[in-house]
Amino acid sequence: MFSNKSPTREQMKERMRRAELARRRPPNFAMRRMALALMLSAAFLSVVAAAFYRQVLEHEFLRDEGEKRFLRERVIAARRGMVTDRNSEPLAISTSVSTVWADPTTLATRDDALPALANALNVEPASLKARLDGYVQDEKRFIFLRRRIEPWCSDAVAEVVEQYKLVGVGMDTEYRRYYPGGEMFGQVVGFTNVDDIGQEGVELIFNDLLRAKPGMRRVIQDGRGRVVAEVEQIRPPSHGADLALSLDRRLQFLAYRELKRAVMEHQALSGSAVLLDVRTGEVLAMVNQPSFNPNARRGEPADARRNRALTDVFEPGSTMKPFVVATALEAGMISPETRINTSPGFLKVGRNRVRDIRNYGVLDATSVITKSSNVGVVKIAQRMGRSVLWRVYNQLGFGRPTAVQFPGERSGLLPHFEGWSRFEHATLAFGYGLNVTTLQLAQAYAVIANDGVRRPVSLRKLDVVGRGERVFSEQTARSVRMMMETVVSAKGTARRAAIPGYRVGGKTGTAKKATAHGYAKGKYQSVFAGMAPITKPRFVMVVMIDEPRGKHYYGGIVAAPTFAKVMQAALRLYNVPPDDPKGSLRLAAARGEAGGHR
Repeated sequence: MFSNKSPTREQMKERMRRAELARRRPPNFAMRRMALALMLSAAFLSVVAAAFYRQVLEHEFLRDEGEKRFLRERVIAARRGMVTDRNSEPLAISTSVSTVWADPTTLATRDDALPALANALNVEPASLKARLDGYVQDEKRFIFLRRRIEPWCSDAVAEVVEQYKLVGVGMDTEYRRYYPGGEMFGQVVGFTNVDDIGQEGVELIFNDLLRAKPGMRRVIQDGRGRVVAEVEQIRPPSHGADLALSLDRRLQFLAYRELKRAVMEHQALSGSAVLLDVRTGEVLAMVNQPSFNPNARRGEPADARRNRALTDVFEPGSTMKPFVVATALEAGMISPETRINTSPGFLKVGRNRVRDIRNYGVLDATSVITKSSNVGVVKIAQRMGRSVLWRVYNQLGFGRPTAVQFPGERSGLLPHFEGWSRFEHATLAFGYGLNVTTLQLAQAYAVIANDGVRRPVSLRKLDVVGRGERVFSEQTARSVRMMMETVVSAKGTARRAAIPGYRVGGKTGTAKKATAHGYAKGKYQSVFAGMAPITKPRFVMVVMIDEPRGKHYYGGIVAAPTFAKVMQAALRLYNVPPDDPKGSLRLAAARGEAGGHR
């Protein structure tokens, strides 16, 4: 049974005494030390376990995560191939320059530094700010601030980055294209865009050969984007191959200077000139007016970038007459002495008339070329079938592109003989009704200069000369050359093409300019095509002046002097021996006499 009796006073005191004794008992420090040791050991073991897990078991994962934040792939710039002339003089070279890039999300917040950075980059601060904000809105983390800048500009950017402690702004090395020849070679060599890809001319034709392939590397960079360490090279850079052109820088300069002078002197619309090496078919000079400077920013009109020697076509006029005579000689229809009656100075063909500038009476075949008689050459052409003349024109390269494969090159126009009327048969004999380029005409004249063999023309320097195609016999070609020599005499139409000490042959051409509405009144295209020395020609040159608006417009006055100055320099530079040492006296006499100019 339970007792309901309350504890007595003595019992309560006893309990309090016992409790007091228990409270005064000393602590058990051993137990406390043991408990603390156990707690520290557990903490240490957890740290070791965590370190072991991260350093051993999770090592690869953590390393990859760290490298994602600081390891970057960077491009190794490669150099585009150099373009040189035939004597290894540089025409297009690539120089290492800097390209400035940035992280727009970081840079856009630095309003304090943007004005200074814009000034260093030579751009408007507002424009730079707008570009950065646009990239930030699109959530892009990379932007090119300026590519391929000048050295002074990169130095200024580096100073701004250091001064303002800019993060997320860096510079890489790229290559920039320079053209030492400037506007003299602009339309032939062309230019590249900001990505170093050819856009015009040789740069475009041989882009695959010249183009560089950048390499790739892995680097570790700090928070400012600076490279701290190189990790590995992923892909080595591959530099572009160099290219040697057939052009001679010296002759290109002389031809450009003289063509520009002629265009300015005669207030012409434009002009072009081509100089060929007869033995190889190589183009030694190809110049145009107007021109442009490929080093300048692209602000010139597209018209100035056109290589007119290849892209512009014209009716060659009387420069076609030697080919008609050569065809007739080859077929045995005439000889140089064959007499042709050109009276009364015109010839009725169908309902049309062919006219000479005056009545030359009876001429031999040589004089038909000397006097540039339209009536005479038409009568010669009428002796041969249409297909015969067309076939020769086709073999000479008219109506089809040349072998240079230049971008934008025109094939010209040579109508098929089945569509010729009697009058077209006549007009084609003196250079109307077909279109040619300056290079095509030069290639055709090289056939006569090369003893009747046609060689493909080339803008590349040739180590091995390709096989040619025979168009005329050697005897025919030599006979026509002797005929063309009379054109550059006192009796001919191109006495201003004569060169002291050398025998020169050629032919003038002055054609009315064709437009969409027919032949324009008072507008002409003046041409001279010639070769030297006539005994064994080394060079052929064609000069075409489009729409001279000065006092004169005949090819013998407008185009022939340019030929003479450039050809004389070419003969001397290439040490071609004179074949007419006493010709200076005849030249003085020829230039002092009157003569035709057609």
